[in-house]
This record gives sequence, structure tokens and C-alpha cells, in this order.
Amino acid sequence: MYCDENTFFQKFISKFKKAYVNLSSTVVKPARDSKAPKINWARVEEAENFAKTVKLFRQGKIDSDSFRRFRLQHGAYGTRMTDDYAMVRIKLPAGEIYPNQLEKLAHLSEAFSIGSAHVSTRQNVQLHWVILEDVSEIMRGLTDVGLTSREACGNAVRNVMCSPLAGVCDAEEFDATTYAIATAKFFLRNPLNQALPRKFKFNFTCCEKHGMVRMTDVGLIPQIRSVDGKPQRGFKIFLGGGLGNKSFVGHQLEDFTPEEDLLYTSIAVLRIFDRLGDRKNTARNRMRYLVDQMGWEQFQNLVLKERAVVRATQSVVVTLDIDDAPAKISNPIKISGSDGKSIPDGFSRWRKNNTYEQKQKGYHSVSLTLEAGDITASQLRVLADVCREFSAEGYARTGFNQDVLIRWIQESDLVQLYSRLLEIGLANPGSITMAHPVGCSGTTSCNLALTNSHRLAKEIQRKFLDLKLDEDNDLRDSNIKISGCPNSCGQHEIATIGFFGGGGRNDKDMYPVYQLSLGGRSDGETMLGVNVLRIPAKRVIPAILKIIETFKADKKPNDTLKSWVHKIVTGHSDSNTKSIADIKKILLPLTTVPSIADDKDFYADYGSDSSYHTRTGKGECAA
Repeated sequence: MYCDENTFFQKFISKFKKAYVNLSSTVVKPARDSKAPKINWARVEEAENFAKTVKLFRQGKIDSDSFRRFRLQHGAYGTRMTDDYAMVRIKLPAGEIYPNQLEKLAHLSEAFSIGSAHVSTRQNVQLHWVILEDVSEIMRGLTDVGLTSREACGNAVRNVMCSPLAGVCDAEEFDATTYAIATAKFFLRNPLNQALPRKFKFNFTCCEKHGMVRMTDVGLIPQIRSVDGKPQRGFKIFLGGGLGNKSFVGHQLEDFTPEEDLLYTSIAVLRIFDRLGDRKNTARNRMRYLVDQMGWEQFQNLVLKERAVVRATQSVVVTLDIDDAPAKISNPIKISGSDGKSIPDGFSRWRKNNTYEQKQKGYHSVSLTLEAGDITASQLRVLADVCREFSAEGYARTGFNQDVLIRWIQESDLVQLYSRLLEIGLANPGSITMAHPVGCSGTTSCNLALTNSHRLAKEIQRKFLDLKLDEDNDLRDSNIKISGCPNSCGQHEIATIGFFGGGGRNDKDMYPVYQLSLGGRSDGETMLGVNVLRIPAKRVIPAILKIIETFKADKKPNDTLKSWVHKIVTGHSDSNTKSIADIKKILLPLTTVPSIADDKDFYADYGSDSSYHTRTGKGECAA
């Protein structure tokens, strides 16, 4: 049915207003027996429609390009070198996941996937190597627990992210979780964003430190300003950032955006991108390219004018029902007691490197150390029980580093929680340290990958934990991120030490290599890393250890690895290592290539005993 633009926006602004009203931002944690998700994101008819469309595709009644667009819109991504399998990406707005949802994912991973799930850097959960005909079965299963894969892929607004520490971070001005969930609710299945030039991402955070707001299409930091002597909520909004084959740091739209302008600003930016974004050149059609081509000042002025138009055409005034009551716990959990057991070995190390003290006195958030984001079905089930037994809010939140956080844990319960996690292999230390690298899926499933970045991340983590590098305070604030190709799904460009995969050749023999970059960061002083040199895959771990060794010999009393690298890449070094050229000279011996007769393993990628090659398939990020 046709409706004019004003009626169209009235309808969806009303929907957005309702979302905010229903999701009060008061930080009140649910009672212990209240584990039901707040929102049902699912629609069962989408699973039925997907099953029918797969049949039509198999019968040749739908062409492959049309089916690919449909499949991606419903969250099913192509799997490496085959049309018979898919990766199903499940959206978790703000990273929230409840015990019954964890149990459902465990069942679906065993029934239709590989018996494990994967937590991504964008707070999604992915099930890999799903037979195409079984995707609809997963979608049906997700409807039982209110989850959806709709628009987790494709050219739409993707999963709306929010820092897993929002609501418990002592540096935040208010909890942005409510706003992130309401934004996700407004845009999901919204006609505004069903056929954008390319994917589009929102990222809310708690503070400058715990987020990536300058490296996304729309990044938001909560702020409170005094207006006429009264506190007013709003956001610091950044536009036009993003990682990829060519990356850009976002620009701040204005000094302060009041909360009532959040929706208008979001619609304005999306409309401009939809209208002016490049639909022809798929390699350069993210919004960051539009901002770069147009120039920030022109784009900024266009957004502000478009926002005024959007605001003027609305007859419904958006007001946010925000309760400013202080944070409190409803029915706090207390399970600790004198069970006569001694404190397990490794507890102190784990507590130091896996927990955050919340701003709520006596409570902690616990980060689980997953290997490159992988978690088994049995671990998912126990994690569900752990949330019920230990968390005062009763659910978990996925993070930005392929991790899972369990929040609102009483300090006196940490020993028992650690003991429980030990039983299921989820008590590895180092989650919030350099010893927990990020690695994209790489050649394990991705069509574009050139190296097995997923396996390399696991190898680094195991080596670093064995060396107890997670206990080194000088390395604590650094990080390692690895991508299997230049597209930066592993976020290598914002890492202290970053790598992206490629191929090298010695005569007729190929071997996997990684481009090393240094000095990237996504905190308040966001910057992209500086490329140094290419390191053979089997020399990556020695190269990292050599950088650490050089730092230790070179550092000043107050230096950390992160600050030392930052001074080098910005030309402000006060140590013996002055420049990137010096780093390159130190690492150059590791780039020597032996013959295949002398070192056959050098020519094989991690996780493979066959000859290395750089064969890739068609990427689907812009399909």
C-alpha cells in the first residue's frame, strides 16, 4: 500500500518512540528467576520463506545473484569455495544473550553445524558449515528463543553494537544500552535500509576507552551536559569511520547531540548514504568513501541540513522516557559460602587478567578467554547455567574482542565461578591482555581469505599463556589482531601489533605471509597502524617475541609496549629504537626464505599439511 513520506516517517518514529519507552534506561537488574529476553527479534514466517526460496534456487527458478542477495539479507553468508554450505550469523543487539538462547545455540550447533559456535568482533554469534537446506531449520530454532539472523549480513543496518561494559563502567556518563537496543529495534526490517549501497553499522560505547566509535559508520559515546541548569543526556557522534582495504577514522559531527536528535540524525545519515552512496563500485561503496570523496565539511553540512528536514517533516515529537534512578540490584545473588575447599591454583592470575571491577561496589564483570572466538556446545550449556547461578542480571554479553562477559558477579563468588569455569575449559587467563589475540575466520571458511588467521591467533594465545606474558604489566594494554586478507575483519589496523595475510613465492613454491603493522589503536587517540614489512606465517610468533624483547631492552621506566610503539610510529621516540625503519631492520633476518627441501613446514599454513596456494572465491560483503 502506498503511503506518503510524512505518513511513513510518522509510523516509524512512533515505533522508535515506543521502543525507547518500553526500554527504560534505569539500570535495574532482573530478579534471579527472570531470565526471559526483553525483546522477541524473530519472525517464524521468515524461516518458512527461506526454505521455499532455497527450493526454488535449487530448481533453477531463481538466479544465483538474486538468491545471494536474499540469502545475505536473512543472515546466511557463503562458505569457502562451495554453494552447498553457509555460515549463519545470529544478531545479538548490544551483545545481550540469555541462558535459554545459549542452550538453543548449543543444540543448533550440534544438530546442524560443527558442534561449536563462534563469537565475532561485532557481538554476533556464527554457526559455520551449515548445509544450505538446514539454514531454515536454524532460523526456526532461533524463533523459539526470540533470536534472528535477519540483516546480519547484506546491505542493511547490521547488528547494533554496544560496549559490554555499558552500565558497569566507572567512566561512563550513562548507560547507552537502552539506546542501542532501541536503535536496533527501529531499523530491523525497516524499509529505510533494505537496499542500501553497502552494509551500515552503529556502535554505541560506554566511554572513550571501551569502544571503537571512530572506526564505524556511526559511533556514539554517551554524554551529559547542563542545559539551563538541568542535566541533559546526549551523545558525541562520529561519522564516516571504518576498517577495510582502505580505512578511515571517523569525524565528530558536532560538540553535543541531544538524545531527542538521535533518531533524526540516524535517519538523516542513512538517507544521505542511500541517496549518494556508490552502488556501482562495490570496492568503494561504504559510507566512509562517500565522506572522503565529498570532504568532511560538505558531508557534515549535508547531514545537519538533512536532519533539519527530517525533523521538520515529523508530526510526532520523539520524547524519551528515561528514568534517572541510580543503579540497583533486584534480588542480588549470594551463593558463596564455606565449602571447605581451598582456592584453586591459578585463581589470582585469572582474577587479575579476566575481571573488571564494576562501578557498583562489590561486583565484577568476568571476561571469558575464548580461542579466536570459538566455544563448544557443551561450554554453551554450562555457560547458561553459570549465568543463572552467578550473575545478578541473569544473562551474558558478547564483546568486541571475540569474548563473552558475565557481569554482576559478587566478589565473594569469584572463586566458585572460577572453579566452575575450570571444569569446562573456560578459565584460561589473559582475556583482557595482549595474550588474547583477535583472529578472523580466515581460510577456515571465508572466500576472500589468503591465510588461516583463525588458527594463527590460537597458536599465539597458547604460546603467550605458556610464557605467562599475560602477567606482564608492561604488555597489558597492548593487543594483537589478525586478518586473513587486507579487508580487516580481524581489525588489524587498530592493533598495537597487527597482521593481514597474503602469499609469497620462492621460485615455483608459495608460502603464507603476513603484513605487519604497528601502532594502531581505537581508544581516545584513535589511529591506524603503520605498515612495517611482510613476515612469513611461521615466523610471526618469533617476530612478536622479538618486538617484545627489543622493547624490554629499550624501554624507559614508565613505558608500556603500547606507549613505546606509539612514540616510535609518531616520531617521538626517546629510546634507542627511533623509527619504523629501525624495527624493520631488527626483524629483517626473520624474513629469510629457506628452500622447500630445507624446511617444508615453512611453506604450509597453520592447520594445513598441504601445499599453500592463494586461491580465493567471490566475496559477499557487497553482494
